[in-house]
Amino acid sequence: MEKKRILILGASGFIGNAIYKELCNYFNTFGTYNAARRSFESNKQFFKYNLEEDDVFDVLGETKPDIVISALRGNFQEQIIAHQHLVEYVLNKKCKLFFISSANVFDAYSKYPSYEYDKTLSESIYGRLKIKIENMLLRIPKEKMVILRVPMVFGNGSPRVKEMKTNISNNEPVEVFPNLIMNVTNDTKLTQQIHYLISKDKSGIYHLGSNDLVHHDEFINEILKRVGSFNPLFKRVYTTNEERYLAVLPKDNKLPKNYQTTYEEVIEEHVIG
Repeated sequence: MEKKRILILGASGFIGNAIYKELCNYFNTFGTYNAARRSFESNKQFFKYNLEEDDVFDVLGETKPDIVISALRGNFQEQIIAHQHLVEYVLNKKCKLFFISSANVFDAYSKYPSYEYDKTLSESIYGRLKIKIENMLLRIPKEKMVILRVPMVFGNGSPRVKEMKTNISNNEPVEVFPNLIMNVTNDTKLTQQIHYLISKDKSGIYHLGSNDLVHHDEFINEILKRVGSFNPLFKRVYTTNEERYLAVLPKDNKLPKNYQTTYEEVIEEHVIG
């Protein structure tokens, strides 16, 4: 049987590249890279794609994917246009679209965690962008789309951890939000979950965060203990007086036990690097 053809849009970014590495040995996997990331030029499976200059239809025509995974970042308006084209392509072909969304689609609800079928509402521009694209997908047949809502993603190579290390080495404070209750994930678990959803031909909405919740400051403190021996300065940021939630928990579409995670497991993944 011929291997599924998978196209990852944004495969030169942190999450996109982690997905590529997880899938490339099992599927016929292609990726796009931004012109700024020249190190990907020599990989014949990678295509240059600039959100603001190129039409996504060109890459789709070259790769003829069975599955498209969108991990795109960049200009918001251009992202909307690209996803309109993706939806059009998916509707006319035997193809499924995986969209990496965010816990921020619920950032207007701060009193409780959010589940798959809760109504989305966001106060941030970023959250509203994700909602707009989610709504495009919710209008196409369910079997043709997968919405992956993801909380903060950590990992040794993650921009978040790199930024914290840089701050510490420059003697600058690391921002923490003591009132924020969240769930988390890392690149290892997230990519395994996506692999599982592809293999089992799943569709619908999935919340891919830890099953439990943690305060932001507590979690960051634990992560920093793992990534090096230093005494970080913390800048505590209080956006509200009350505790607020930004967490996407699974209720209806739970993955098998071995694909679930806890925030402790995410912390354990961090080694001194």
